[in-house]
Amino acid sequence: MATKILVVAEFRGGKFKKGALECVAEAARRKDELGGGDVVALVIGGDDAKAAAGSLGKHGADRVLTACASWLDYYNGDAYGKAAVAAAKAESAEIVLVAATLDGKDLAPRMAAALDAGYCPDATALSVEGGKLSLTRPLYAGKVYATVALRTPVQIVSLRPNSVPVAASEGADVAASEFDFGFGEGDLKSKVTGVAAKSGDKADLTEAERIVSGGRGLKGPENFVLLEAFADEIGATVGASRAVVDAGWRPHGDQVGQTGKTVSPNLYFAIGISGAIQHLAGMSTSKCIVAVNKDADAPIFKVADYGIVGDLFEVVPRMTEEAKKLKS
Repeated sequence: MATKILVVAEFRGGKFKKGALECVAEAARRKDELGGGDVVALVIGGDDAKAAAGSLGKHGADRVLTACASWLDYYNGDAYGKAAVAAAKAESAEIVLVAATLDGKDLAPRMAAALDAGYCPDATALSVEGGKLSLTRPLYAGKVYATVALRTPVQIVSLRPNSVPVAASEGADVAASEFDFGFGEGDLKSKVTGVAAKSGDKADLTEAERIVSGGRGLKGPENFVLLEAFADEIGATVGASRAVVDAGWRPHGDQVGQTGKTVSPNLYFAIGISGAIQHLAGMSTSKCIVAVNKDADAPIFKVADYGIVGDLFEVVPRMTEEAKKLKS
């Protein structure tokens, strides 16, 4: 019997989040193992989201539903939760995939509570065994990984960004259908009137392919220019440890770790970071980790694929120069 899969595709800043495209692609890859059936993508947002919805067909969606209105331009947990739950019920969805972004981590548990569904947060891998979904997720700050099987009729999964590949855009657009979500702006208890977001052309930490993070070894906020110069050369986003953020050297949005952002880039540089367990919890699933630290016994070297024991004030400028040579 075919399993019905619904993907709530997050649309922000005029485009779909990379995590949303990964969820659609992974659903398309797994649908035959789950007995076939359509992959249905739900797009909630404003008019620009509605216009872009059909493009999800290129990434594996068989059908696309839009729950769009001008007052849904900004994420509102109350509104988006109600719309997503209504769509899951209307589609009789058995599996719901949501990207584990900041908004996705708010939306998924709302859906699970409303649908009385089992919920697996922050999954890093999906597989199918005996026609049933099997999920992998980190526990205890990333020290161990659990294999999870949800037993409820409806299963909610949030998938960590950068955990699975995005499908090649070889498919075709599909015609999106409007979904009547059954409530209006006046039915909400709150309204989001605007969002103050930092502008920039670098990818958000949670979706970045490459990250250069700095810690207390940089000795002061003024020295982050070294990391920014290196990051510019390799097309990376700059991150930071909690100690740096607590000291006011970098904004909280740059923090990687247990109380910051969880990231899984293809390449992660930990520069001047000792490697406390709280930091490792946020980046240990990175595909390749490079550590630079003058302390040869720093815990970060235990998880690093490559390590450089040396003074970062000498090492980072040399890496930047080598990156420039490679580009030229």
